[in-house]
Amino acid sequence: MSEKPGVYLNDRVVPLEEARISVLDHGFLYGDGVYETMRVYEGVVFRMEEHLARLERSASLIGMGLPKSAGQIRLAIYETLLACRHKDAYLRVTVSRGEGPIGLDPSLCPRPTFFIFADRLRPIVRADYEEGIRLAVVKTRRNPAEALDPRIKSLNFLNNILAGIEAKKAGADEALMLNCKGQVAEGTTSNIFFVKGGALCTPSPACGILMGITRDVVLEVARRLDIRVVEGEFGSRDLFFDAQEVFITSTIRGVVPVRQLDGAFSPGSFPVGPVTKLLMAEYRKEVSSYVENTRAAGPSIWGFGG
Repeated sequence: MSEKPGVYLNDRVVPLEEARISVLDHGFLYGDGVYETMRVYEGVVFRMEEHLARLERSASLIGMGLPKSAGQIRLAIYETLLACRHKDAYLRVTVSRGEGPIGLDPSLCPRPTFFIFADRLRPIVRADYEEGIRLAVVKTRRNPAEALDPRIKSLNFLNNILAGIEAKKAGADEALMLNCKGQVAEGTTSNIFFVKGGALCTPSPACGILMGITRDVVLEVARRLDIRVVEGEFGSRDLFFDAQEVFITSTIRGVVPVRQLDGAFSPGSFPVGPVTKLLMAEYRKEVSSYVENTRAAGPSIWGFGG
């Protein structure tokens, strides 16, 4: 079995060493483009339709049409995963404005560049799920909605990269970013949740967050379990002084508890509490059910590994 990643560029699967994009591609020059990261479980892309809908939305919000239909993108994803041959993988679909002369005018680029990359999932650190990770509230603020619509999952990731550098210097595993009003927003690659007074709290879209696919799944599960959900505007004091449990969510990592939060106040310490444990378990069930139902819906598309 091949250990190489799967690569799809524009119209076909290619070997990684042959995948080349022009230095005049506006994704490279200006970060002009959008992307989606997906998790593959046992050969099934979890919540693919939601990811593709968000990709189309992001492209629309920057005035860029996707070069393929949703059905063509699905087929390209399948072909890429077959080339990758890892049943448990991460997958990224990237669409840039495309190649064109130097300049900010999108009309300079006649055709978007379409790229898919899939590879083996890195080993999961069990201790992160059993004991929790460390978050640091950083000084780098989330881009305001007035400057960049937070619904756009953009190739220009510098804001998040700078926040991540701050967190790493602080010895943390992930950054917690505030918005320009000082309200809790999100992590560099995650959404934030906390338990307060028996309610599951998370920043609302009005705080300038990217609404994560995993975030949506957790909210669906919580409401199904009759857990009271509050989507609102919260300050960091709500976390440091009022939260009983804290966790983050992301496509690749799922639901991950937070054991420590560092910031302007004394470090906050949190147990991996009952609500977090329940939602972690229910999220895993949701994934298993989705994979089982997807496989049962029709013939397997994979054709390898049984």
